Amino acid sequence: MMASRTLGGQIWLVSTDTGSRARRPRRKRSACRRRRFTVIIPACLAEARAGSHSVRYEGYGPGGAAVMVECVTEDRGGMGARVRRAFLQHGGRLGADGSVSYLFNTVGLMTYPPGTDEERLMKAALEAGAEDVVPNGDGSVEVLADPLEFDAVRAVLTDRGFEPATAEVTQRAATTVVLSGEEAVSMVQLLDALEGLDEVRDVYSNVEISDEVLARV
Repeated sequence: MMASRTLGGQIWLVSTDTGSRARRPRRKRSACRRRRFTVIIPACLAEARAGSHSVRYEGYGPGGAAVMVECVTEDRGGMGARVRRAFLQHGGRLGADGSVSYLFNTVGLMTYPPGTDEERLMKAALEAGAEDVVPNGDGSVEVLADPLEFDAVRAVLTDRGFEPATAEVTQRAATTVVLSGEEAVSMVQLLDALEGLDEVRDVYSNVEISDEVLARV
């Protein structure tokens, strides 16, 4: 699905998602992400792009959950202050470069809804070169692929009748932190606050929060 959005300096962004993703999934929220974007720079806007920077901020939310924030901004100092303020207001703290990024891996991720034939999908995915097939408790299935092989694996699966509900190259946490109670509520508020900042492109976390807690926020 194509979508456009403007970030600082009139930079056009085009979504690389192929399907819609709910802001708060019905299953456990294992990673909070904005829709991923690729920067497309029309010739007439090249000058506007020159002053922008891609910046990553890393930190910890309530309960020690890892949070990684990727931004495109022309004001690194101001952006850093806004991100730091969001962390502090919701019980988190900003960390140093590299403090949590080692917990995430760049992967090609395809998701399939409940009811998908898991055995057939697994066979087709592994034959296509996927790295792993992960069934979830709600019946949905995730297929992981090397980012360099992502397009090829997706094309093979689509050709075999397995059109993914979502498909993206993203960051996936190697381990997760389960939160409940007020820590979970504060964590959701932190992630929402970070996602709401204008120049934030992506927000990632290794937190897991139950549907019951999400319903309270």
